[in-house]
Amino acid sequence: MEVLKIATAGSVDDGKSTLIGRLLYDTKSLTSDKLEAIERSSKQKGYDYLDFSLATDGLVAEREQGITIDVAHIYFSTATKSYIIADTPGHVEYTRNMVTGASTSQVAIILIDARHGVIEQTYRHFFINNLLRIKDVIVAVNKMDLVDFSEERYNEIKADFQKVVEKSDYEDQQITFIPVSALKGDNVVEGSTSMNWYDGETLLQHLEKIDTKDVYNSGRTRFPVQYVIRPKTEEYHDYRGYAGKVYGGDISVGDEIVVLPSETKSKVKEIYFYDKKYETAARRSSITLTLENDVNVSRGDMIVKANELPKVDKKFTATISWMDGKQLEAGSKYILQHGVNKVLTKVSAIHNKIHPDYSGIEEGVSSLQMNDIASVSFQLNKPIFFDSFKEHRTNGAFILIDPQSNNTVGVGFID
Repeated sequence: MEVLKIATAGSVDDGKSTLIGRLLYDTKSLTSDKLEAIERSSKQKGYDYLDFSLATDGLVAEREQGITIDVAHIYFSTATKSYIIADTPGHVEYTRNMVTGASTSQVAIILIDARHGVIEQTYRHFFINNLLRIKDVIVAVNKMDLVDFSEERYNEIKADFQKVVEKSDYEDQQITFIPVSALKGDNVVEGSTSMNWYDGETLLQHLEKIDTKDVYNSGRTRFPVQYVIRPKTEEYHDYRGYAGKVYGGDISVGDEIVVLPSETKSKVKEIYFYDKKYETAARRSSITLTLENDVNVSRGDMIVKANELPKVDKKFTATISWMDGKQLEAGSKYILQHGVNKVLTKVSAIHNKIHPDYSGIEEGVSSLQMNDIASVSFQLNKPIFFDSFKEHRTNGAFILIDPQSNNTVGVGFID
């Protein structure tokens, strides 16, 4: 069954948790005890409707304040797909939570309150989705019931959001607009009888139509080696296989390859998936390769096609999302984890802080606070093999680890 990972983003009171709750309710994905709890809590609060936000807001503080603070992962299925929704907070204080939740997602849903339209937070949500190169973005114009299901208001918001899209440098991004009322259920799972002027798909219909093979950005083939398989049995006495996941593009038997960092050359001899052999492995496939030559390959090495070499360097500049209470300063030292490789690194320069509302940059910055996004240069103690994040979402990303606390303190996207 295909699995589609979705990140949601919306400002406080845009109805994001209600939208997810409505999705769960209308697809009959809520358990009976959860549904009873929602009904009981809604009655206690004096509501004449079911408060679906209770289906996702798990923290006591979230339920009390009616806001999303932490990232919650919600699972549901239809007959054709399984879905994982990362319900991420949209407030500026929780930028790091939103980056974390969206980092593994393939589709984003940005909610806009039909009463308020495009606001500063909307710019921030779209910026982070662009930063993470999320290809499919659904703009759900929510609370249409509070603006009398006005087509004119919907078109105004659509036009305003297009101005935000014009600031994007991501040409392959797909933007889809859907007018919804999460509370009433209009255009979430079922079509709306109150918006006859809208002839597009409902939210679920659009999600069902998305091909999970197309949501990942294609690029050059990268095969980071996770594990070296040496059975050393009588049957497989000389077998040496390299297990991992193919990213970016496909790889085939007979392809000329280079092993990094040794730069040893060879050819792909066999491709296995468990006990089956294949001529070609598509991107996102978890496979085992064997090579024609008996070369030295270890965990952390990378196999690439001979004509698709990445950059190999001990320094680079990246866009950083800082996630720790302790400031990042020039000269600070961290462990940089790129794929399965860990190297020591030093912050050589902080160039500028980037305002995620598209209002520009701030120069002359000496340190970064939690939730700041900035352009930063690094000096590594040994080379890594990387691509720019815009060209390769997997091979262009890394995390920073504090060597003292062992906490993940930042995430980076190589320029």
